[in-house]
Amino acid sequence: MYKVKLNTFEGPLDLLLFFIRRDELDIYNIPISTITKEFVSYLHLLEQLDLEVAGDFLLMAATLMQIKVRMLLPKKKDEKGEDIDPRAELVNALIEYKRYKEMSEEFTYLEGNQRKVFYRGNFEKDEVEHKPELDVLLKNISLYDLIKAFQNALMEKPKEVVHEIERLNVSIDEQMEFILSKADSNGRFKFIALVSGMTEKIRVIVTFVALLELIKAGKLELFESPDFNNFEIQLIYG
Repeated sequence: MYKVKLNTFEGPLDLLLFFIRRDELDIYNIPISTITKEFVSYLHLLEQLDLEVAGDFLLMAATLMQIKVRMLLPKKKDEKGEDIDPRAELVNALIEYKRYKEMSEEFTYLEGNQRKVFYRGNFEKDEVEHKPELDVLLKNISLYDLIKAFQNALMEKPKEVVHEIERLNVSIDEQMEFILSKADSNGRFKFIALVSGMTEKIRVIVTFVALLELIKAGKLELFESPDFNNFEIQLIYG
């Protein structure tokens, strides 16, 4: 099988499909005169650039001109007495080519995505660890209690008078390590004590988010505190 490939277009059908898409033409009602002119102009351009013109492109140009002539003549009738469209065979070929081309592009897209995926084997041998339910980790602590304690911690921070924009280098991962370190060395401690030394509001916010992430991961549990709008934090061992 001889494969035709010229620059961007692989074969004459690909070039015709390009013209149809570019000019938003109806593939079922191709303006033969216009598209023949475009096709022949492309062949002349290849000749001017001293590029070898493949036989399939020349054959398609001749076919288009033949269809153009047949469009000017009286149309023949089929067995049912209906007019035979001289473009029918070309239209069917274009539709079939368009379907395969779109499927090829879809497979190329899927292949590109699959190349980015690597599956780890033997995962069935991994030990399964079931994380405790969230209501077990929150010892009589409701979401309302968490929000009230968080709000109270923010309200106790001194108001900033000078409005300066300063980027604070603090991340959730850093504050997660900070909380775990404090929990490991202090045992059970209170949330207000955790953020008492923080003067920046954004650091308090990031610390609170880091606390929620640790609870979700099953590394911390919370308990009620006798203090109003406060709660106690404890590390989960094991």
